[in-house]
Amino acid sequence: MSEPAIFDDIRKALAEHDVVLFMKGSPQAPQCGFSSTVVKILDVLDVDYASVNVLASNVVRDGIKAFSDWPTIPQLYVKGEFVGGCDIIREMYESGELQEFLTEKGVKTAA
Repeated sequence: MSEPAIFDDIRKALAEHDVVLFMKGSPQAPQCGFSSTVVKILDVLDVDYASVNVLASNVVRDGIKAFSDWPTIPQLYVKGEFVGGCDIIREMYESGELQEFLTEKGVKTAA
């Protein structure tokens, strides 16, 4: 079975940016609390990231869930690797693991 065409667009976004957040809304106007939480964490860490508003397209929203085999939004990718959703990102941030992970991947964060 062939994969959905949206996978090419997702791979392109992941290749063009070190950190990509698939979220509901935009960083300036998150449309759900979970997306807002991840945006706040990335902002506190001063991470440069791209965002994709999954509410703009059902194809994108359904496509990213199929691509990652993860049922919820937001989804954070670092260097093309799926890291997790809100709960995972929050837990990693609170433990310091997210900062370590980003540093290991060569992503600049706040000192």
